Order: sequence, then C-alpha cells, then structure tokens
Amino acid sequence: MQRQRNDSGDWLFTLGHRELVVHQRYEVLSIVNDILIGIWFVIGSACFFYEGSVQTVGVWLFLVGSVQLLIRPMIRLHRFIHFKRLPDTNQDA
Repeated sequence: MQRQRNDSGDWLFTLGHRELVVHQRYEVLSIVNDILIGIWFVIGSACFFYEGSVQTVGVWLFLVGSVQLLIRPMIRLHRFIHFKRLPDTNQDA
C-alpha cells in the first residue's frame, strides 16, 4: 500500500490496481475517532457486568474514550486553523 497526497490535499492510497481517495481528511479523522469512542464505551460498559480485572479494563476504556472526546474538537479546530510553511527567507541580499 502506497500513500500519496495530491494538490487538493486529498490522501491517495494505492492498493494493487485500485486507488482509494480520501477527501476531506479531517472530517474522515473525526468520523474514525467517533467510531473508536463508541467502541471503547460499549466494551467498557460490558466490562462493568464483571468483577475484578475485567471491571478495571472497563474503567481504562472509559478513560481512553474520554481522552478521545477531548481530541475530537481538536481535530475539528485543526481543520479550520493550521500552520502554513512559508518560503525560506534565510537568503542574504
């Protein structure tokens, strides 16, 4: 699998004779993050049906999901605000 970027900022993944094009990459990252949050909270909730170390795993999954809830608005903010590389100005006149 080969990853590239085109002029429009899309991600291009070459998989054999096919090409996967990811438009609006920050929106895709936000969606993937939301899916992972749902997975952590569902598994964490199921772990609370058990005692001992399984319940401890549930607590850790809730913590991971909570941290990802903090990452979500940061992904959205990065979509609107980002640094742009400026041309090199170290040349003396």
